[in-house]
Amino acid sequence: MKKQAVKAENHVVKLKQEINLLQAQVSKFKCENEALRSGQGASLTVVKQNTDVALQNLRVVINRAHASIKQLVSGAETLNFVAEILKSTDRISEIKDEEKS
Repeated sequence: MKKQAVKAENHVVKLKQEINLLQAQVSKFKCENEALRSGQGASLTVVKQNTDVALQNLRVVINRAHASIKQLVSGAETLNFVAEILKSTDRISEIKDEEKS
């Protein structure tokens, strides 16, 4: 279970890196857009296509991040459940020890 949580956390880190990359692309596209408005750079069609691609990629990354976060939360809930079982086991052994005395 701990491996699952670590794996999910690593996946979240990778997804955050992807988000940062996509945000940099969006920033680049905004600069290109400003250049277009001032009469420079690539055509508006190319910028729109690039922005659409970046938006699609960003949505994919967001969906993956949501899935990873759900998996991480599920792993944490499972760990809590195991902790409660272990706590109950301690109580049971204490009761048995008291009964023997």
